[in-house]
Amino acid sequence: MIDKWTEYLEKGVSPYHTVAFCEERLLEKGFQKLSKDTAFDVKAGQGYYVKPYDTMLVAFAIGEKITDGRMHLACAHTDSPCFRLKPNPELPVQSGYVQVNVEPYGGMLKRSWFDRPLGVAGRVLVKSEDVYAPRELMFDSEVPWFVLPSLAPHMDRDIEKKELDVQKECMPILTVLNTGKTCDIGVLLNAVAKKLAVNIEDILDFDLYLYNQQAISQVGLEQDMMLAPRIDNLASVAALTDGIAVPKQDYDISMIALFDNEEIGSRSKQGADSVLLNWVVEKLFESPLFAKVSFKDAMMKSMMLSVDGAHGLHPNYKEKSDGYNTSVLGSGVVFKSSASQRYLTDSKATAILMQLCDANGIAYQKQANRSGNPGGQTLGPIAASYLPMLGMDLGLPMLAMHSSMELIHEQDYKALETLMRVWLS
Repeated sequence: MIDKWTEYLEKGVSPYHTVAFCEERLLEKGFQKLSKDTAFDVKAGQGYYVKPYDTMLVAFAIGEKITDGRMHLACAHTDSPCFRLKPNPELPVQSGYVQVNVEPYGGMLKRSWFDRPLGVAGRVLVKSEDVYAPRELMFDSEVPWFVLPSLAPHMDRDIEKKELDVQKECMPILTVLNTGKTCDIGVLLNAVAKKLAVNIEDILDFDLYLYNQQAISQVGLEQDMMLAPRIDNLASVAALTDGIAVPKQDYDISMIALFDNEEIGSRSKQGADSVLLNWVVEKLFESPLFAKVSFKDAMMKSMMLSVDGAHGLHPNYKEKSDGYNTSVLGSGVVFKSSASQRYLTDSKATAILMQLCDANGIAYQKQANRSGNPGGQTLGPIAASYLPMLGMDLGLPMLAMHSSMELIHEQDYKALETLMRVWLS
């Protein structure tokens, strides 16, 4: 199962690195980059992408024949739950330990980050001659710089029963100094500056995230399950990016939108809860190629898929799922529904996807959350609030969602990958 798509998990150590890798894949496929600052000059039979911000990307491919502007759109997100470095990242040295100050990003399972090899990656901003254009440098430690050690049960017999004090207990160790040795604060930024070959005095700010460097593992008797970091939601990003191509069916445009900040509510300029995607779509329809096509009419004929992880039935916690509307690893793509519209899905969209899957031999299953346990909201309903097209939520069934290591089945990813290729090409 460890195939070319798993490079997304390995390379996507931060949203910056994820989008850079997607851009690389799109260029390999012949997609052309458009400027966010100018009008879109597009042609039929071509693929394009625009990167408004470094953690968000929209790509689209235009069919050879333009009819009514119908779109097949699929959305995913580039971020994953993790620890983020605070602006003043270093704590005073205590007993020889140099530790860093972090805060949780997203709804992470914090204890799953203990005793793991942790790298750090993201973006560093450096002084420039133009104050309005600081240098932006990608950063990746590449090796594990940090570890967050657990407290042994001998020291506190009730440790597993207690709620974590994040500010106290989740401060990773960077290095250990020799006994009696002191140091000035700045060990971390000095190391960052050295790796980037810049002066520490020139570092202005940064967006740096800790990430789990543990290797992807194939597990189970048949080695058909995958245990890996960042499956939520880089598996969806991989399926969308590898699946998009110039459409061959009876619609004009296939499009993917990869948003940042879904794990913290999508309320950012690069998140789904902004007008950014609507702005990109409007710019596309303002191009001369679509001069005879109505943008509003096209929306009514288009359809959106919100592609994100789904909760698989946990055999040790069956009571947490609806026993009659649940998903199981190895049984295919999950169609997610919610009476409260926390998911985008409606019955018409479901009927369309069911027929599409049946015609192409794609396994699927339907899921609803246990009543009283609404689950998390996806970016689908948010994006549909300003692009009011038909749509649905779907994704891979997984266990240990939001852990530093998540679990999926190879057959489910193959089903998702096939569905995205059918949908987008």
